[in-house]
Amino acid sequence: MKTIGHFIHNRLLQREQENSLRVLKTENDLKDFCSNDYLGFARSPDLKILFESALKDYPSYKIGSTGSRLLAGNDWFTEKLENEIAQFHQAEAALIFNSGYAANLGLFSSIPQRGDTIITDELIHACIIDGARLSHANRYIFKHNNLNSLEEKLKVSKGNIFIAVESIYSMDGDEAPLVEICLLAKKYGAAVIVDEAHATGIFGPNGSGLVQELGLENEIFARVITFGKGLGTHGAVVIGSNSLRSYLINFARSFIYTTAASFPTHLATKMAYDYLKSTNHQQPIKERINRFREELNSVHSLVPSRSAIQAVLVPGNWNVKAIATQLQKDGFDVRPILSPTVSVGSERLRICLHNFNTFEDIASLTSKLKKLL
Repeated sequence: MKTIGHFIHNRLLQREQENSLRVLKTENDLKDFCSNDYLGFARSPDLKILFESALKDYPSYKIGSTGSRLLAGNDWFTEKLENEIAQFHQAEAALIFNSGYAANLGLFSSIPQRGDTIITDELIHACIIDGARLSHANRYIFKHNNLNSLEEKLKVSKGNIFIAVESIYSMDGDEAPLVEICLLAKKYGAAVIVDEAHATGIFGPNGSGLVQELGLENEIFARVITFGKGLGTHGAVVIGSNSLRSYLINFARSFIYTTAASFPTHLATKMAYDYLKSTNHQQPIKERINRFREELNSVHSLVPSRSAIQAVLVPGNWNVKAIATQLQKDGFDVRPILSPTVSVGSERLRICLHNFNTFEDIASLTSKLKKLL
């Protein structure tokens, strides 16, 4: 009889044999081309000064929240911050969650019901998949950014229909055809939910996201904005109507049954939003994106993207790990994305650009890449 120990050992051994075993790594002194800190907010001396200065205005703040928001963990500062975030994103209301994962889990597990339908892009993030599974709704998957495939699923959908997409996809950095998706949603009476995790800070007025860049605020049922990427802090928010906020407070288990984030966490997010609005951070990142793509315009495996995420396809776990390892030896922190995170044959180098990456570093990286590819 096999024990649980044998099961764990065999699963890990299988990952090792496929060269896809995940391990944790600590920080390093390599040039960062892998983190989601696109605007450099997480390491910004200016933002740190703003945060530390603001913290002095609250000498009696608590290090921890001491409970869930429905018990002891709520305060006026958090609710004021939610109102400010809603105004910035031109929505009625906002509700803060402890992470983007928790936000999507709570949203998708509580709103759709048995008999309803959730239609997701095939490249949607794992947290949306997990939330949809918990909902007991019917689930369909449409081919990535394929409107014909989406409409095929809409035609056979029942109950309340939800279309779930990311505005900018996390692995390829490409964008969803949101205008066309909203037109289809209107035709079939569906609600659109957009995860703006990788668009926040990069697209839209003052980095407010791709939805606002396209003027679609009134066409979207709910948006999920994460703080741990472009904003450089931690947590996430669901924005939408006042009734959506109230519903999530009552039915989203990942909100109800968890200790709230601390006051310093929420203060950091407020200062990040203030900093985002005070200075044009979008032009520098756009210049770096353009420079990177110009340098690699002859590389056919470079995936089209105008976001800070640039992907170069290198099929095979062994192949892509070998190139990433060499780049790391040359001083560049570039990570391989392996199957099963992506489908077999679509393994890639996922290169993230940041405002703190110099043009010289970008030129050096692309030169190395062209030689290795």
